[in-house]
Amino acid sequence: MADDDRPAPRLPVVDSATLSAMMKAMAVTPGSEDDFTQKDFAFWTTQPVVQFSEAPGSSEGEPGPIEPAIPVSEVKQEPYTLPPGFEWCTCDTTDEATRLAIYKLLNENYVEDDDEMFRFDYSDAFLAYALRPPGYEKEWIVGVRVIKTQKLVGFITGVPAHVKAEGKTVRVAEINFLCVHKKIRDKRLAPVLIKEVTRRVHLTDTWQAVYTAGKVLPRPYATARYHHRNLNPKKLIEVGFSSLRANMTMARTIKYYKLPEQQTLAGWRPMEPRDVPRITVLLNEYLDRYLMHPVFSEEEVAHYFLPKTDIVNSYVIDPQIASAAGSGEPPASSEIKDFASFYTLNSTIIRHPKHNILRAAYAYYNVANTVSFHDLMYNNLIAAYNLQYDVFNCLELMENGGVVKDLKFGMGDGFLRYYMFNWRFAEKAGHIRGDQLGLVLM
Repeated sequence: MADDDRPAPRLPVVDSATLSAMMKAMAVTPGSEDDFTQKDFAFWTTQPVVQFSEAPGSSEGEPGPIEPAIPVSEVKQEPYTLPPGFEWCTCDTTDEATRLAIYKLLNENYVEDDDEMFRFDYSDAFLAYALRPPGYEKEWIVGVRVIKTQKLVGFITGVPAHVKAEGKTVRVAEINFLCVHKKIRDKRLAPVLIKEVTRRVHLTDTWQAVYTAGKVLPRPYATARYHHRNLNPKKLIEVGFSSLRANMTMARTIKYYKLPEQQTLAGWRPMEPRDVPRITVLLNEYLDRYLMHPVFSEEEVAHYFLPKTDIVNSYVIDPQIASAAGSGEPPASSEIKDFASFYTLNSTIIRHPKHNILRAAYAYYNVANTVSFHDLMYNNLIAAYNLQYDVFNCLELMENGGVVKDLKFGMGDGFLRYYMFNWRFAEKAGHIRGDQLGLVLM
């Protein structure tokens, strides 16, 4: 990047307070931060999680469970008790009416900013993508209904995954989408939902879980800051997401954030089904350098990364195409060694006369071997820009932190905290830095 393209002190950056306020509540506590009173916080002191009163790492210097597994026959067989008038349900995400009920609950009660200007919009297709990965457990999609009306008023999900925590591969449940209807948050259903999904996870002989939250609970093993890259400044300013800085005009702001219409890396193309075996190897080899990361099967790579419109975009640098665009000589290797991806999570813009959707891309997993990580992410931005996304977000983890400044990301106010249920990390890594963390949870 040329020197005159780098951010200058007086130039604008994204005013990210609004998005950060929304994103602080993402993952295990979206739409439900108000549910967690002091009594609910005390709930976590009864759970097998690392407490603030103890050392973060294992006294033996080895990672491992806090509580040992028990025979599944000894797990509580009956659901936890709900307040009168409510009942448990297992949400069948293959049923259209059930998906509509989930969408309605999340759309109206999940995450919105304090000024009620923006609300995350989890589409039907996105929910199917997030909740039905290979080997998903139907019983881990948990709901609470009003008995009289059958209205869905509470929700929490788990999906199976494998992570490698400091060298140990563990089957886990990824917990997400905890949501309680605004009108019944005095019922304190959030802790009961967590206990019930935990019970159901245990019934499948799975004893660990991973989750994220914007707020501090006992006890995060890692924390990552959000960064936001403005792609469509005019629209973001019009909807109140950001504002013009002092001494800046709209024209100068648009020019500052403008990106090319063409990719700058030769061989850049969308990922295809034939790439799945190679990308599986590439991702797992790359992620193995981090202290905490997922382990992907080919089926999971196909599900999570093959491009799906308005859900996930993935790209590779194809050596054969790159060679044809250059000298024409055959490449030294036909193996794909570079991979880029981002997923989509749009927000509804509430009560605006001109705009109704804020299109947001989120950095997913990115691997650069034959090109610089900076150039790979720059081309991710170009791809999102040309697909008419409005903002590109990333967490300061893996290699992201080293490129956000040059790529004109604005530092966010929000932090995402990472947690692992029933697991204690080694003493030397009681708290993992962002550049040691290789896990992205939607």
